[in-house]
Amino acid sequence: MTDLLVHCDHVGRTYGRGERAVVALHDVTCAVRATDRIALTGPSGSGKSTLLQLMAGLDRSTSGTVTWPTWDGSPFGHPERAGVVFQEASLIPSLSAAENAAFPLLVQGVAADEARERAGDALDLLGVGAVASHEPDELSGGQAQRVAIARALATRPALLLADEPTGKLDSATGAHVVDLLLHACAEVGAGLVVATHDHAVARRMDRTWAIHDGELVTP
Repeated sequence: MTDLLVHCDHVGRTYGRGERAVVALHDVTCAVRATDRIALTGPSGSGKSTLLQLMAGLDRSTSGTVTWPTWDGSPFGHPERAGVVFQEASLIPSLSAAENAAFPLLVQGVAADEARERAGDALDLLGVGAVASHEPDELSGGQAQRVAIARALATRPALLLADEPTGKLDSATGAHVVDLLLHACAEVGAGLVVATHDHAVARRMDRTWAIHDGELVTP
């Protein structure tokens, strides 16, 4: 079984047509393996989020190919394959932290008891088990982001894609979230790609890819 989770081969993504066309990605080739810890750096609008969305199967390329050799198709709709963490925690306001963390498992068809147990384990792993019964408006920014990470990790994904997960946090809280993110990925055996503006976050990863004007530079 291959450890290659996602492979982008000369991938391009253009939005719109004609004079209004916007090229978000141009001729990107890269691969992510199960043990990778990768920082994806670049200014706003450089194409970081687009690349993560293509890797997650949330979007489709307009040229080139994106493949997932470990599986028989896109990870979209299969949270055990790829989990996504966005800059905004995007928790469901009417659900508790525990219910938010369990939600993708329930959608996946996991039994309620198992979903609650796995959600609880993920919240404990991220250090927010004590606020499991709290609703999102009762959480701090750091707590909400950790719940969002727990929600992604509760499915035990093979690949975790995090889009500016510390972008709205102060430096100390952000550093703590990165600690927890790395620890959690090691615990569940997930590959990790983190899009970030923060050089301190990028230095915590094993490799750094830089993206500028839709073109990716990998070492």
